[in-house]
Amino acid sequence: MRTRASIVTALGAGFETEDLEIDDPIGREVLIEVKASGLCHSDLHAATTGLGFPFPAVFGHEIAGVVRSVGPETTGIVPGQHVVASLVQFCGDCAACRSDRTYQCERPAETGRGDGEAPRLRRADGQPVVAAFGTGGFSELCLVHENQVVVVSDDLPFPVAAILGCATITGAGAAINSAGVRVGDSVAVIGLGGVGLNVISGARLAGATTIVAIDAQEEKLALAPRFGATHTVHADGETDVVAAVQQITGGGVDHAFEVIGLASTTQDAIRMTRVGGAANLIGIHRPGSTIAVDPGDLLISQRTIRGIYMGSSNIKTDIPRYARLYQQGRLNLDDLIAREIALDDVAEAYEQLRSGTTARSVITDFAGR
Repeated sequence: MRTRASIVTALGAGFETEDLEIDDPIGREVLIEVKASGLCHSDLHAATTGLGFPFPAVFGHEIAGVVRSVGPETTGIVPGQHVVASLVQFCGDCAACRSDRTYQCERPAETGRGDGEAPRLRRADGQPVVAAFGTGGFSELCLVHENQVVVVSDDLPFPVAAILGCATITGAGAAINSAGVRVGDSVAVIGLGGVGLNVISGARLAGATTIVAIDAQEEKLALAPRFGATHTVHADGETDVVAAVQQITGGGVDHAFEVIGLASTTQDAIRMTRVGGAANLIGIHRPGSTIAVDPGDLLISQRTIRGIYMGSSNIKTDIPRYARLYQQGRLNLDDLIAREIALDDVAEAYEQLRSGTTARSVITDFAGR
């Protein structure tokens, strides 16, 4: 079958639209007709700085669509259902998976195709194309293992459903699952993209009473109260954001979340926590990046530094839960979507994302009509 996709031919080469061939589903695979695919910064990071993916590759891991067909071993998913696909790859049978820690799966590669099996995607000349993160959602069609697919209700808007697959489970999950924010806690969030705004939503759902939103873009700061922020700090280069947070909270926050991936903002996150507080690191740093930590300071201040992956989420239970919260009006997802774009606009939309002026762009036009 043919699928129209946005492909990256080499590291840093940019996104170009191309017709590819996509295989039929085998085993436990699900063929999805993509209706919406969100542009996450992680895809841009992988396409420009490298996360170990070979090229050419199709990125895109925030996906919502309709099941077109399934492999013969697939269970619980049938053609016609509306689904969300996520980058969380898990085998379902290792010690971590059996302990409900699918985000720590020991054998995620088992969701892909094995040696000797045809590639899921290929170019017209037969060259294999990698479906990055096991999804490859910047495409009209994508082929995904059923463990990465979650059935959702038909009345959930596709652009909103797509965001659930990464931004929401990563952000809200970081506050609720990973950090364990509790009623009355104080929280600071550095970086107000799609993930950061979802951290705010998660903190509000968990009962945090003080939520400080920090960003360099005034447009994003204006959005933050809609998600539950009680205070905002403009990181304009002149304001001491650590001092500002300490003043707002009377000494520092219980939980600081760094959602950018910079050494400087990571240091800020550590410094703005109170005695016994935790700095939660979500943003992806460039390969080889390091931060300096004073062990003595950590001992005296009793601070925790925690790395978080995908909000410590079990997508099979967490995505339906967040979908219900959205439908109940308790989780704001609509304001995350800055614009809906065509597949041909991916490169331009990522340039806007680089500038930091948009929360989320979502592809909803794949045919170029």
